[in-house]
Amino acid sequence: MQKGQADIRSGTQAPQLKRSLKLWHLVVYGIIIIQPTAPMGIYGVVSNVARGHVATTILIAMVAMLFTAISYGRMARVYPSAGSAYTYVGKEIHPLAGYVVGWSMLMDYLLNPIICAIWCSAAARNILPQIPYAAWAVAFVVLFTLLNLRGVKTSGNLNAILALGMSIIVVVFLAYAVRYIALVARPIGGDWLTPFYDPSTFSPSMLFHGTSIAVLTYIGFDGISTMSEEVENPRRNIMLATVLTCLVIGILSTVEVYVAQLAWPYQNPFPESMVDTAYVQVAMRIGGKYLFHLLNATLLIANIGSGIAAQFGAARLLYGMGRANALPRNFFGALSAKTAIPRNNVLLIGGFTLIGVFLLTYQSGAELLNFGAFIAFMGVNCAAMIHYKSRNAEKVFLPVLAPLLGLVVSAFIWLNLDSSAKILGTAWVAIGLLLYWIRRRNAGADSTELSAFEDGSN
Repeated sequence: MQKGQADIRSGTQAPQLKRSLKLWHLVVYGIIIIQPTAPMGIYGVVSNVARGHVATTILIAMVAMLFTAISYGRMARVYPSAGSAYTYVGKEIHPLAGYVVGWSMLMDYLLNPIICAIWCSAAARNILPQIPYAAWAVAFVVLFTLLNLRGVKTSGNLNAILALGMSIIVVVFLAYAVRYIALVARPIGGDWLTPFYDPSTFSPSMLFHGTSIAVLTYIGFDGISTMSEEVENPRRNIMLATVLTCLVIGILSTVEVYVAQLAWPYQNPFPESMVDTAYVQVAMRIGGKYLFHLLNATLLIANIGSGIAAQFGAARLLYGMGRANALPRNFFGALSAKTAIPRNNVLLIGGFTLIGVFLLTYQSGAELLNFGAFIAFMGVNCAAMIHYKSRNAEKVFLPVLAPLLGLVVSAFIWLNLDSSAKILGTAWVAIGLLLYWIRRRNAGADSTELSAFEDGSN
């Protein structure tokens, strides 16, 4: 009977996504998105800024992300098929606020391939230092662009295999680190706590500035909310998976940076030539050239994949905006007749990335990306607080306090971003508001017609 009913339904209803994903599927998916090697790329930058207290910055950032993860999970209950910060903020607060969040997310999409190309260029120089940075930067930007023009995308299965491979490399690194710490470094007494607190170098302002960069470790956790239509019991599992993903990544990342600092205690900032790939320099110390090249190659492959995916996501977002006429449709909404790829957008982002790799450093790009990310985080916390306080009768634990704490911690970290990131980020938002005003004035566009941001973020 059940099979017959299923056959009847399949003949009378449009196909629907199957709710087959369990809680553990979502947690694994979240870890794949963020990557188990997440803190390694930013290790040197955060260490220099926070004067060695990388483990503490990771933990503080985790607190902010846990509260924000609760808000994302709760809003996924309200909008189970939307899954974007733009939607949550636009519908719960105001369409203009949603537009600001969407515009800030666009900046993140554009910056992601830039910082990936910067890191890849630095890692490639570890292999062939005789080739200048400029040549590597151009090569990686061209690689990202050509692969996206050909429509090459990484499958979910391949991403899972890469994440498994990275996890194995992390275990190998930790084994070498424990051996090195026990036999060579041999910390005693208070040395075991210096990665968390070193009174000789501690500075609260530098610690929180470092935290504002360390948040990059968790970027991508909100992608879990896009799986709402394929999850068993999404009202429960989306929030649990988002929180658990942040918790797992936070603990794993803390262990990774903790052993790295025990193996290479902070004394002076990493030199400029080493800062972007400082973690692989730690690998050289504890495991020699074998571990150095193994970890360097692993992170290089991971960042190439991230760069390609980031450029594709940015091109898709611009295409959605063009298709909705939020940007000129003839250019941004056009697809290649041969490949069905938004070729104009791919080429435009390729040019933008090429300029960015020479104007920005990894640190400045990461801080500017976090500027936009925290606008989204603060917006989602506000939306959750408003909805569960005054617009929904559903009983949830700490309906106001949890998102309020997420908002306060996120705002505090956001304020501790570098001043140049705040200036450039504010200028970006101002440009977006100017375009919004021009579009409304000239075209009489309705302020709620901003679905392109939602399309791009899903």
